[in-house]
Amino acid sequence: MNKTPIKAVTFDFWRTLFYSGINAKERRIARAQFLADTLTIPLDQAKEAMKHQERSFLRIHVEEQRTLLPLDAIPFIESALDCAIPTETAQVLADHFSQIILSHPPDPVDGALDAVKAAAQLVPVGVISDTGISPGAPLTRLLEKHGFMDHLTSLTFSDDIGVAKPQAAMYYHAAKGLGVDHTELLHIGDLEPTDITGALNIGARAALFGGDNDKFVGNTRAHYTFTHWNDFVDALPQILKDESSQ
Repeated sequence: MNKTPIKAVTFDFWRTLFYSGINAKERRIARAQFLADTLTIPLDQAKEAMKHQERSFLRIHVEEQRTLLPLDAIPFIESALDCAIPTETAQVLADHFSQIILSHPPDPVDGALDAVKAAAQLVPVGVISDTGISPGAPLTRLLEKHGFMDHLTSLTFSDDIGVAKPQAAMYYHAAKGLGVDHTELLHIGDLEPTDITGALNIGARAALFGGDNDKFVGNTRAHYTFTHWNDFVDALPQILKDESSQ
C-alpha cells in the first residue's frame, strides 16, 4: 500500500476535462478542406489522406508511446496522395492543422471546472495530457478561455515532453512542476492503458473518470472511480485526509 500522502492532483485533458466528440467531425472536415484547397485536389481525396494520417498517428501513439507533431502529419499525407509536398506548403498545412481546434473547439465536461477549482483549494493542480494533431499550445488556450488556467500550477503535454502516457517522464515532469514527489500525485483520467497504468507504474495514486468514456468503469486498477465530477468534489477532502493518515 502507498504510504505517502497525496500532495497534488493532475487531470487528463481529453474526455476528462473536455469532451472529445464535440465538434470533432467539424475539425476533421476543416482539415480536409484546407488540404484540398491548398493542394488543389478533390475533397474526397483529401479526406482519405487525413484518415490515413489519423490512423497512423494513433498506431504510433499506441505502439511506440510517443506523440507526433502536426508537421509529422505531412509524410503520411504524402504517402496517401503519392506526392511530394514542398517544405513551405508543408509548414503552412501543419500550422493550420494545429489551430483548427480553436475554430471548432470542444466543450468542457460538465462540472470539470468545479472539480479543478475544488482540488486547487486543497493542493497544487496540473494537467497531464497526450496530444496529437492539436498540440499543447492551442489546448492551453482552451484552458485559458474556460477559466481553468486560474487554478492550474503545471501543464504537461506530450508534444513538449517527447513521449506519451504511460511513460514515466510525463508524470515526473508534472510532479516537478507541482513541487512534489511523483509518488505524491493523484492522477485522474479516462484511459486504463495510459492514465491509470502510468500513474500506478510510478507509485502514484490513480482515479478513473468515466463521465465521458465509461469503457473501463468496473474494470480498472484505479484506486478510485468517478462518473460525475460532483462526486469527486464531495469525496476529495476525505480522500486527501485518508491518504495522509496512512
